[in-house]
Amino acid sequence: MIVEAVPPPARSAIPNERRRALIKLNNLSKIYRGGTLALSDVDLTVGDGEFISILGPSGCGKSTLLRMIAGLGGISGGTIDWPQSRYDAHGEPIRDLGFVFQEPTLMPWATVFNNIYLPLKLAGVSRRDAKARIDEVIAMVGLEKFADAYPRQLSGGMKMRVSIARALVVKPRVLLLDEPFAALDEITRFRLNNDLLRLWQDQKWTVIFVTHSVFESVYLSNRIIVMSARPGRIIADLPITAPYPRGEAFRISSEYNEFCRITSNELSRAMVGVAEEEH
Repeated sequence: MIVEAVPPPARSAIPNERRRALIKLNNLSKIYRGGTLALSDVDLTVGDGEFISILGPSGCGKSTLLRMIAGLGGISGGTIDWPQSRYDAHGEPIRDLGFVFQEPTLMPWATVFNNIYLPLKLAGVSRRDAKARIDEVIAMVGLEKFADAYPRQLSGGMKMRVSIARALVVKPRVLLLDEPFAALDEITRFRLNNDLLRLWQDQKWTVIFVTHSVFESVYLSNRIIVMSARPGRIIADLPITAPYPRGEAFRISSEYNEFCRITSNELSRAMVGVAEEEH
C-alpha cells in the first residue's frame, strides 16, 4: 500500500490531479538476464511541470527506473506511456528529454563549447546553426567565461554544469538526473541545487531527479517517490507543498524539518528489507 503524507498546505502548491499527465508507468517490472528482479509492479504518473525526486536504498532500482523512462533499458513487464508525446514513423514516442548522469562524462579533448555541441552534432545540426543555442545554455549555467576551456581546467561543479548544459541544449521537455551532485562538496551542491531550481522555474521542464539525500530531495521537489529495497516498488508518494522559490530561509524552517522527518520515516520503512537481507 502506498502511503501519502499530508504535510501543511502551501499557497503555491498545485495539486497533482490538476497537472496534465506527461508520463505514465503502468505495472512496470524489470528482470535482469541472470534472473534478478530489480523492479516490481511500479505504477507512477508524472505530471507536466513537476519536480519529482526518487529516493530509496542502494540497489532498489532508482537508476534502472530512470534509464527505462529514457528508453535506455528494456522493459520486462508493463508499459511506459507518453500521453502528450508525438510519435515517430515507427510508432515509437518521441521522448523529448535530456539525461544527466552521475559523472559528467565529458570528452577531455574537447572544449566546453564542443562538449555541449555533441548532441546537436549527432543530430546533424551544423555548428553555425547550433552556436546561438549553445551560447544560450552556457549562459544559463553561468559558464560564459569558460566556453573555450577544457575539462581539465574545470572544477567538479563546473564539469557538472557543462553536463547539465549538454542535456539542455536539445531543449528537452523532460530532464532526467541520476544523482548528479553526489560527488560534490556540500557548498557546491547547495549552489547547484539553487541553480537547478532557478532553471526549472524559468524553463518549465518536468524533472525526475534520483538522489540518496533526504535533505536534497525535500529542498528541491514538489513530490518525492520513496522506493523499497529490491525488488524496487513505490511505497510512498509524498507531496512537498512548500512554496517556491526556496532558499536558505526554507532550509532552516520548521516546515522543512517536518518534511524531512516525514521523508526520513518513509525511507526507514524502505530500509527494513535491506536490514532483513543483511541478517
